[in-house]
Amino acid sequence: MDSPKIPKKLPEVLSEKEISNITESIDDSYQFAKRDKAIIEMLYSCGIRVTELCDLETSNLFFDDDLIRVMGKGSKERLLPIGGRAKRFLDDYLIHTRHKLIKKTSSSSVFVSRNGKPLTRAMINNILKKWCLASGITKSVSPHTLRHSFATHLLEGGADLRFVQALLGHSDISTTQIYTHLDKHHLKEIYKTHHPRS
Repeated sequence: MDSPKIPKKLPEVLSEKEISNITESIDDSYQFAKRDKAIIEMLYSCGIRVTELCDLETSNLFFDDDLIRVMGKGSKERLLPIGGRAKRFLDDYLIHTRHKLIKKTSSSSVFVSRNGKPLTRAMINNILKKWCLASGITKSVSPHTLRHSFATHLLEGGADLRFVQALLGHSDISTTQIYTHLDKHHLKEIYKTHHPRS
């Protein structure tokens, strides 16, 4: 008997190891290595939208509280926790690279190009694709893939759906529910582990 067809194509998800491989593939001698590592880790560790990352300003970083403030869809503001690894990469970039890039501008954007201007969505997409290829990942990956991975890994780890909804900035929980369609192998493992009659 064939497996039932899942009607909607599920979002592409990377494993934690694949994401680590991407940042590890970034050559430290590359002049924008610290920036690119911070970008990739922020997309995954915070689940931030690429437009939110482009719009992120230094005044929205609250390192003492391990939080960042983003302006989401519909001008809805939300606070997001920033994990230790993302914070380290971001701090490293801010201390060692950003000030060199903004010498001739007064940009308040966190992530800037070689001429000190805010990075665009296309630029961030290209940065991610470049390092995915360098790490040996051949599947199609976009900044949204890292957001999908963020949500999926939280739910697989036992996070409540409402909590994930709040972090993602979804106004409707049905948007978040796409992530409850975990892969079949994981569903079977959860069933075997948690159901008394499995």
